[in-house]
Amino acid sequence: MHYLAIMAGGAAGVGARMFLSEWSAARFGEILPWGTFLANVFGCFLIGIISALTGPEGILPAPTLVRQTLMIGVLGGFTTYSSFTLQTLNLFTEGQVLHAGLHVVMTLFLCLFATWLGLALANLAGSWFS
Repeated sequence: MHYLAIMAGGAAGVGARMFLSEWSAARFGEILPWGTFLANVFGCFLIGIISALTGPEGILPAPTLVRQTLMIGVLGGFTTYSSFTLQTLNLFTEGQVLHAGLHVVMTLFLCLFATWLGLALANLAGSWFS
């Protein structure tokens, strides 16, 4: 049941991101990926609010399943960035500045490299079969 609730939240988040992407492309054009940008910024804003309000010290403490469904499921499906930023800020606020900095640098560069490598390998494989 636990996983089903989070997966349902993820599906809702993905649907919301798709709607926002289509809306922003129609409204602003496709020169920049505005839908992804807006989803990431808004999702980061929302994960901050939800984390603060529903945490054990928050004014609306929520059960773990509710928090996970909202933060991992809905916002995980909606954004590509919200969990990353919350975890990084938690490291900063816990005084682990070096770990937070490493997390940012490693995530940015390794994810860019991994994406490039995946594209390169797929293109190479594609050239073998064409």
